[in-house]
Amino acid sequence: MENRIEINPRVMAGKPVIKGTRIPIYLILDLLAAGYKSKDIIKEYPGLKEKDIVAAIEYASGILKREEVVEVEA
Repeated sequence: MENRIEINPRVMAGKPVIKGTRIPIYLILDLLAAGYKSKDIIKEYPGLKEKDIVAAIEYASGILKREEVVEVEA
């Protein structure tokens, strides 16, 4: 996954993207959530590979695994 995702402040304001593109991870996740299949995404963005889509999902999963919930008392 690390070799497929890039975070660079000069590319898309530092949002995680597929390396060598300006395609942000959140866009891939949004398309999947909207019901697009991997093959449909690749058709719309021919520079992507199936492994890029899997890397986007793995990246998001890793972020959520490390997320901490802090309860704040009112």
